[in-house]
Amino acid sequence: MDAGNPAQWTGDRYRLLLRGRLDRHGLAWLDALSVETGDDGVTVVEGAIRDQAELHGLLAALRDLGIPLLAVIPVEVGPDATHHTQNGD
Repeated sequence: MDAGNPAQWTGDRYRLLLRGRLDRHGLAWLDALSVETGDDGVTVVEGAIRDQAELHGLLAALRDLGIPLLAVIPVEVGPDATHHTQNGD
C-alpha cells in the first residue's frame, strides 16, 4: 500500500465538534474533510484520518487558530467497524 496515495488507505473516520463557524478560505488542509455548521453555531468536521499523527496535527492546527474543540468522536463505518462499539458486540 502506498501511504502517499489517499485513495489506497482507509484511515479511521473521526467527527470533530467545534464551537463557532470555520471560514474555509485559506484552510486548504480541510479540503478532504466535510465541514458543516449547524444553526446552534457548532461546526462538525468529519472525514478519514490516516493515523494518530495526522489527527494530532489537525487538532494542533485548530488549537493554533484558537478554535474551541468540543469533542473528538470516532465514527463507525459499515458493519466491519466493530472496534469502535461501546459494548463490544
